[in-house]
Amino acid sequence: MAHAIILMNLGTPAEPTPGAVRAFLREFLSDTRVVEIPKPVWQLILNLFILPLRPKRIAPAYQEIWNHGLDGEAVTGSPIVYYTRRQVDLLQERLQAGAGEIGVEGEAGQDGGPLVAYAMTYGTPNLSETVARLQEEGATGFTVLPLYPQYSATTTGAIYDQVARIIRKSRNVPDISVVHDYWKHPRYIEALANTVREHWDKHGAAEKLMMSFHGIPKANTRKGDPYYEHCCGTAERLAAALGLPREKWEITFQSRFGKAEWLQPYTDKTLVEWGRSGVSSVDVICPAFSADCLETLEEIAVENRANFIDAGGREYRYIPALNAREDHIAMIEAIVRERIPGTKAG
Repeated sequence: MAHAIILMNLGTPAEPTPGAVRAFLREFLSDTRVVEIPKPVWQLILNLFILPLRPKRIAPAYQEIWNHGLDGEAVTGSPIVYYTRRQVDLLQERLQAGAGEIGVEGEAGQDGGPLVAYAMTYGTPNLSETVARLQEEGATGFTVLPLYPQYSATTTGAIYDQVARIIRKSRNVPDISVVHDYWKHPRYIEALANTVREHWDKHGAAEKLMMSFHGIPKANTRKGDPYYEHCCGTAERLAAALGLPREKWEITFQSRFGKAEWLQPYTDKTLVEWGRSGVSSVDVICPAFSADCLETLEEIAVENRANFIDAGGREYRYIPALNAREDHIAMIEAIVRERIPGTKAG
């Protein structure tokens, strides 16, 4: 049986224009996994207030990050697509290099080893099209790895929904497994710790380390979403790996939307409080993001830097996402090898 690996991330507008942003937001914000307001009410709000106004406001932010990476890295197009493609290419190379461990069942790639591709939850390429293409190339089994270390119904749950739709529409149901989460995988924590240590070796350690995670409505956790627990577990493990005492680090949540209460403490408000209270320097890492994107390159690296500096802080440094780091790709390889028939975990 030929096996394929599909890495999945959130997605991005096709281009940094109001029209493309509007199309992306329409698909993204129409997903009932993302917004749980009753659909008729939400569609009215979405179409009358959000879609006519928000794309024009945030398209310039997309324009700022388009073709830009951190530390002078050349990026083509959308950073999240660029880094996801790099992850695919590097993982394919690693799996092909170890194809001898996989055996005949796994020989799908050009040079041996499973095929590796990517899909986006919203935008293109989507999961259904990607599975169909890989089937044409000979794949009969699939491992889908959502690039969200911490599970949330708003992210990984939406991917399970897409897999379910593929299954419902299939006469010959494909063999698809989905990795639920990997927030406590030792190699994930190790890769995060390595990025912080390398940052400290280069710049020195700041007074505080902020671990900023993407937020979700607080009500979601009361309904059973384990995301908050997973984020706290990640932060505690990373702090332990770094040997940080509790007063040296904080977990916060960014990117809230609307008027409902979201997970707290909020990233922007915490940075303002720190700046006003005399904290002079802060390092910020975003462990929930496997690739740099609008929420890290613009919201964290630019907007929240201004929040901290304007409030009286002096030094603010963003630590990049794991992106295409070797230890990150090795972690992904270790996870997917556990799902590939006939292979050994790395």
